[in-house]
Parts: sequence; structure tokens; C-alpha cells
Amino acid sequence: MRIGILGSGLMGGKLGTLFARAGHEVVFSYARSDEKLRRLACGAPGARCGTPAEAAREADALLLAVHWSRLEEVLQQAGKLTRAVLISCSLPMNADDTALVVGHSSSGAEELARMVHPLRVVSAFGTVPSEVLFSVFDARAKPARPSLVYCGDDAAAKELCAGLIRDVGFDPVDAGPLRNARYTEPFSLLVAHLAYEGTGSPELAYRFEDRAG
Repeated sequence: MRIGILGSGLMGGKLGTLFARAGHEVVFSYARSDEKLRRLACGAPGARCGTPAEAAREADALLLAVHWSRLEEVLQQAGKLTRAVLISCSLPMNADDTALVVGHSSSGAEELARMVHPLRVVSAFGTVPSEVLFSVFDARAKPARPSLVYCGDDAAAKELCAGLIRDVGFDPVDAGPLRNARYTEPFSLLVAHLAYEGTGSPELAYRFEDRAG
């Protein structure tokens, strides 16, 4: 699968690296420097770096992993998007990352979907810290995988995203339609609070279990 990374910071850089290790064709784009993009591409098998437009070209999936304040800029640089599934882990945070700027009656994922319509949007990967990604990937052969929730309105797009979630080492949990990002985005803040302000390590994951099953 061809995957373009729009935003190659901590989350985008690590997920792109893991997608490449799982056998996908990855293009990193949109980082603070071209040198960082080159380092990421060199550290991921078969990956390369380019502009957002090059990352989006002929991509089957695009991972959007930028700060909310950079959203319009990176989408403008990516150009017209028509065929790829857009997977977003970007939370609608304010400038100093202290609060959500969208919530209750909508969500960042829903606002994004309106911006890129008719592109199919799935919200995923934003509910875990980047620090846990490599250890989850390394333990992916174990039967008890951590959970990762995702939501979206298109069944085929969600199936594609669920496959990528499994490739990284998580157990995908279908959280329903995209409007349920109104619940998953605040949940992401809870996980972040536990990871960065709790007593443990930021290498934190979660798991849902059906105890009646």
C-alpha cells in the first residue's frame, strides 16, 4: 500500500517508520527540516521523502499528523485530494496545547471531513502517546494486544485503517461513525494526562476486554 505522511513529527515519523517496516511504501513529508525527512526515510526500509504534494500523489492512504494550527497549510500544500483515505490523528488543540478548540456539538475529525469533502476520513492513532508505538510494534506477535479505537463513516476506509492498526501491533476497536470522534478526542486528552502527568511512563497503552465473551 502507498502511504503518504503529512506531518513527520513524533507521531507521523514513528507511524511512517512502522508502516514501512510492515511492508508498505511510505513517503514522509512536512517536517521542520529537509534533513529530518531524509533521516526518517533512511531509517525506514524502502521509504522516501518529498513534498506534501508528492506524498499525496497516488497514495492509497494519507496520515495527517500535524498540529491543528498547521492543518490548512499542509492541506493546501498537498493539493487536491480525491482518492486516498485520510487517516487523522490530529487533535483540535489550541496554540499552547491546553484545551480542545472543537467539541461537544462537533469534533476536529468532523471539521476536517467538511474541509476535504468528498475525501473519506477516519480518525485513528490519536489516542495513544507516540512513546508507546515502537514497543507495541515489537510485541505484535503476542496474543494480548493493546486496543486502539478508530471511527469513520465509510466502511471500506475503516477496513483499510483497521489493517494499518493491526500492522502497527494494536487490536482495532471500531468506535462507530465519525461523529464519535467527539468522544475519542477528549479520551485522547485523558490518555495524555496519564502518560505525561501521571506517576508512570509515557509509554502507555490501553485495552478493552469483553468480559462476557
